[in-house]
Amino acid sequence: MTKARSKSLLMLPLGAAMAMPLASCVTVNAPEKPIEINLNVDIRQEVLVRMQRDVEQLIKQNPQAFPQNAPEGRKPQ
Repeated sequence: MTKARSKSLLMLPLGAAMAMPLASCVTVNAPEKPIEINLNVDIRQEVLVRMQRDVEQLIKQNPQAFPQNAPEGRKPQ
């Protein structure tokens, strides 16, 4: 065996021995109150975008029902 390999083999048990006292310090406790995950997400924007796409498609499919000419006295937008 090389010196480097034998040194690394000696360091492994030494590192484990040094970590043992630290392992006993870790405790896991359940929280007193339940964990609350708030999923109140505002989906209004997505619904509006979908509705707008549906309306645009409906207008393209039925151009006679939805004329694109502005009535007199109104400016087109």
